[in-house]
Amino acid sequence: MSWAIILHGGAKEIDPEDVDAHRVGCLRALEAGRRVLAGDGSAVDAVEAAIRVLEADPTFNAGFGSALNADGAVEMCASIMEGSGFNVGGVAVIRGVQHPISVARALLFKEEILLAGDGARRFAAENDCELCHFAALVPRSTGRKPVHLHDTVGCVALDSAGRMAVGTSAGGLDGAATGRVGDSPMPGCGFYVDDTVGGVAFSGDGEQIARRMLAAGVLHRMPNASPDAALQSALHDVARIGGSAGGIVLTPAGAFGWQHNSRDFAVAYQSSRMAEPACFANKAQAGH
Repeated sequence: MSWAIILHGGAKEIDPEDVDAHRVGCLRALEAGRRVLAGDGSAVDAVEAAIRVLEADPTFNAGFGSALNADGAVEMCASIMEGSGFNVGGVAVIRGVQHPISVARALLFKEEILLAGDGARRFAAENDCELCHFAALVPRSTGRKPVHLHDTVGCVALDSAGRMAVGTSAGGLDGAATGRVGDSPMPGCGFYVDDTVGGVAFSGDGEQIARRMLAAGVLHRMPNASPDAALQSALHDVARIGGSAGGIVLTPAGAFGWQHNSRDFAVAYQSSRMAEPACFANKAQAGH
């Protein structure tokens, strides 16, 4: 079996001066996941490793550099799922942790699939996840006001044993209502994976993605459609109710798909069949 990994940095508009930062950040995250897979590690480990890199990079709205809600606080969501036993671990509106994806990973094989707020942070502390002061996740000002819209990060991986995993991490929206939860920790909405069908992760208008259960729709279409065609149908569904999004797909055979109706959608991917990774800021840059 070969391995494969695809990830994204969010469906949004990327300023021209920020394209290089998105490209470098995505490639660094891809390399972290690739090293796990090339060393015969698991898809779950690869997804966690890749998303941890994205969470540590203030270029992306996840972990360090997350958006500030209406109370000026950082509340994050993250999830991880494996596609053989359909185990899910997710956290919502969690504060004061460095890597929400690792808290979700610690929950992966527990009975509960989603913890929120103070309970999620207590679980993180009890499971030796990295905690931090609430203010530590806000980068120092660069002189430019960050605008965090629709930039959940996500990753899907296939390991050499044929196992698949998906993960997402999100830092919320600027000025969002305290306690707001988007699509990213909701199975079937912002993500889903099934080893026999494939894995998908979305970013975009979280409420609209959840309303249309986009990830579930893609997985239902994939047995009879290509990854790109399944994604295009899902994007049409969300556009009908006024939403924009971007999604990535990986099949059990290692085929990639990615589409977006947002202006930009930074994506990187590689498989054991590829000598070098591919990385683009949008589909137009990719030439298709």
